[in-house]
Amino acid sequence: MIKNIGFFDTKPYDKVWFDRLKDKYRFEFKYFESKLNGDTAMMCSGLDGVVAFVNDVIDKKTIDVLNGFGIKILALRCAGYNNVDFKAAFDKIHVVRVPAYSPHAVAEHAMALILTLNRKIHRAYIRTRDFNFSINGFTGFDLYGKTMGIIGTGKIGRVFADICKGFGMKVIAHDPFPAKDSGIEYVGLDELFKQSDIISLHAPLTRDTYHIIDRDAIGIMKDGAYIVNTSRGALVDSEALLEAIKDGKIGGACLDVYEEESDIFYEDYSNVVIKDDILARLISMPNVIVTSHQAFLTDEALKNIAETTLENLKEFFDGKGLTNEICYRCAKYGNCTKKDNERCF
Repeated sequence: MIKNIGFFDTKPYDKVWFDRLKDKYRFEFKYFESKLNGDTAMMCSGLDGVVAFVNDVIDKKTIDVLNGFGIKILALRCAGYNNVDFKAAFDKIHVVRVPAYSPHAVAEHAMALILTLNRKIHRAYIRTRDFNFSINGFTGFDLYGKTMGIIGTGKIGRVFADICKGFGMKVIAHDPFPAKDSGIEYVGLDELFKQSDIISLHAPLTRDTYHIIDRDAIGIMKDGAYIVNTSRGALVDSEALLEAIKDGKIGGACLDVYEEESDIFYEDYSNVVIKDDILARLISMPNVIVTSHQAFLTDEALKNIAETTLENLKEFFDGKGLTNEICYRCAKYGNCTKKDNERCF
């Protein structure tokens, strides 16, 4: 029997690989441009499963509505899951995710942001488009020999470390769970703040990592250090970052994510006034680059996201164990007893 799957917060680029693969999996798709939340969940009547994205609000109200419609599977087409109320979902709706899609896509974007900001590529592009060939104000610095501090050494963090080493940078890292046999030099968090010329965040958002970059952390950093965030916005206290840039303590920031992005990113606000004053001021700074959570956006990553998401759904409907399921015991306490061929409940 063909299963009906609803997709939320979908854009044209989301549909390409899902549409190419749907016949293989015998699914029918219904795409919604709106984000999933307690109100839009009312549109899920008649669906067999739901696919959500990073800025959807999957709280108790959303879970209860989906459960009321008999929906038992929620597939996240992303790696992060901080937007899910797992306590509310447990024993009602199975939640699966895409743990890795293309670590190279995100790592390469992080380096692209650093190179762009440091060498003023974005400003040079605008200037030469106006036939202004002056290079005044475009002085950068060599990455060679500088110290890159990496917070989080999962797949993305380790790929990024390799990229940095290719530039001749010294790499140090902090992670409560160091990668074995990685050759990475691990240091304490304060030591990383003190030594690093550039700090790049590649950690998940948890209670322990929320605002891991705050006023105190910034106070320890080198004067003029760069901060790069391609992970989750709330790893950085945006107000503290803005103050540090204004004061000249932070030399520059590269942000692909923002802690209050959910109602802004992926949408066109070019004809309205942005009400988020902190974001508006950050974007106005000459030493800040903001991209709209696009680090994942490569064709390879989109293909991998689609394949993994559809495989996750197939496992559920075939009655198999859920390889990429996550529940409140996994997400909050790390003591889930689920094995690879089982389900969390």
